[in-house]
Amino acid sequence: MHKILELYNSINQYGTLNELDLEVVSPGHIRYLMPVKEKHLATPIAIHGGVLSAMMDAILGVAALSASCEDGKLVSTVEFKINYLAPARLGDVLIGEGKVIQKGNRLIIAEGDIKLQNSDKIIAKGMGTFSAYPIQKSGVLEHLKEEQKAILGKEYFPDLK
Repeated sequence: MHKILELYNSINQYGTLNELDLEVVSPGHIRYLMPVKEKHLATPIAIHGGVLSAMMDAILGVAALSASCEDGKLVSTVEFKINYLAPARLGDVLIGEGKVIQKGNRLIIAEGDIKLQNSDKIIAKGMGTFSAYPIQKSGVLEHLKEEQKAILGKEYFPDLK
C-alpha cells in the first residue's frame, strides 16, 4: 500500500467508525467491506441511504486517491451521483468496489458499486469526479502526529528522526 494511502487509512475516522475494511487491488481499483450494524439503520431492518451515500463517496474517493497518491497528490470530491437499487439489511455485509475510469492531471473520474457479499445483488451504483492536488498544499502535513509523520517518512519530513 502506498504511504499516502497508509496514512489516510490510519487517520480516517469515518472508516474506523463504520468498520470499513480497505483492500487496494491496484492503483485506481479498491474494495471496501462493511458489515451493516444497528448504528447504520434508518428503520429496524434497513440501512439509511445516507450511510450508503457516504460509503459510496469513500469508495469512489479512495479509488481516486489510490491512483493519485503515486503522484504525491490527495483528492477531494467535486461531485458524485448515486443510484439506490435495493435495500441493505441488518447483518448484511457490503462489498464496495471502486475503479478509476479517467485520470487527468487535476480531475479523476471513478465509478463504483455496492453489492451484498457472496451475491451479485447490487445495492447501489455511483460515479464521481475528484480534484487531485499536491499533499503539500493540503494543510494535512502540518497537523500530523509524530507516528503519522513516520508513515510518510523522510520524503515528506526530512528532519524526521
